Amino acid sequence: MQKRRFLGAIGILFIFCGAGFAALRLVPRPQLRAVFPRNKISRALETGFDRLIEPEVRRVAIKNAVAQKIVAAAHAQEGDDYDASYRKISYPSGDVPKGAGACTDVVIRALRGAGIDLQQQIHADMSRDFARYGDKWKLGHTDKNIDHRRVPNQIAFFKKYGQSLPLETTGENLKTWQPGDIVMWHLPGNKWHTGIVSDGIGSSGKPLVIHNAYQCAEQDYLDNWPIAGHFRVAK
Repeated sequence: MQKRRFLGAIGILFIFCGAGFAALRLVPRPQLRAVFPRNKISRALETGFDRLIEPEVRRVAIKNAVAQKIVAAAHAQEGDDYDASYRKISYPSGDVPKGAGACTDVVIRALRGAGIDLQQQIHADMSRDFARYGDKWKLGHTDKNIDHRRVPNQIAFFKKYGQSLPLETTGENLKTWQPGDIVMWHLPGNKWHTGIVSDGIGSSGKPLVIHNAYQCAEQDYLDNWPIAGHFRVAK
């Protein structure tokens, strides 16, 4: 009888905990951020229960001022929803609605935090040298609403104006991965993904990345997919 009561009590506890967590998930993210400081618990409430059981992250000092701004602007997007919808935006310095975006928007907003407007720079370069970027979308012309939000276009731009760095993440090459760097992945099905290298080191011993595949998060995902690009913006 006592064992049955104990198991029943445990079951009720799980129900209450689950209901409480579900209720918190219904609270709008801006309200959560207002109530909870930006820490591991608040990010868990925003992005999922699994973040509660992640090991503590080791942080590294960022010595470069530009990289500091890039990483800070990337961190500020954690918890944003994924939305790759085409939208008409202003120019220059245009942005999709806050609180959501695609993987490329993480990079765009992070660099904008350091005063770099990818929308303006990519549009200007494509207008001068459209052939370099290729017309993969069969538009026949530039589109300042979306061109900078496409990974292949970002790759073409960074190859020309950024610093190209090793793709490997082992041995001496691991040291080349620094906070604020940009990583590009080539996924199965000829899909592309991108993110910002964080100031955190994960349990793998490799830098964490801030990216948006379903919701913007800082994760130990550097080696999750084949790496197609590793860039650093000009200081």
